Amino acid sequence: MKLTSGVCHGCRERSLCPVRSYHTILPALRIRQCFFVLASFACLGVFSAGAQALDSVIQSVRKQFPSVEQLATDELAGWLADSKRSAPFLVDARSAGEFSLSHLRDAANLTTVSEVESLVSRSRPVVVYCSVGYRSSALAQKLQKAGFAHVYNLEGSIFKWANEGHPVFRGTSKVEEVHPYNATWGKLLDQRLHPKQKTF
Repeated sequence: MKLTSGVCHGCRERSLCPVRSYHTILPALRIRQCFFVLASFACLGVFSAGAQALDSVIQSVRKQFPSVEQLATDELAGWLADSKRSAPFLVDARSAGEFSLSHLRDAANLTTVSEVESLVSRSRPVVVYCSVGYRSSALAQKLQKAGFAHVYNLEGSIFKWANEGHPVFRGTSKVEEVHPYNATWGKLLDQRLHPKQKTF
């Protein structure tokens, strides 16, 4: 895809950037990565395609993080429903505010390797997710480098999971709301899942 010139608004406003973790994780590549993600999807207006746009985001995540194994949402659902398999450790890599609105059942809100290391052994399977997969893939990549043997990014993350009708929870209660991150990226989330009160 040919990109327009310049740097998108998200690169100048770190708090609005869905891939803001790159600003600290890979500072040397900050402009290239942020530009590619936001210019491709936000500035060019492809969010109107809904599910098709989310598929484009998923492909971008795969290209950005080729070493991170991607786990499909239906595969995770089957894994969690299989009592004969040991359940993976679920890591929600979003902000505390996003997590508090809803999350996958039994997920832990962790954003650093040290936090994950304090709660789970490196031999246990770990599945990381965020809104669409960028933040979670970045953390999954760092966990791999830290020696975690079985790390997966949930492909499409909580947006795809919830869009497909899989359950999300607030505490132990099932809910039908997901934090949309912001107005632009929230267009990838089913409108019926947007919270009634504005969250950004």
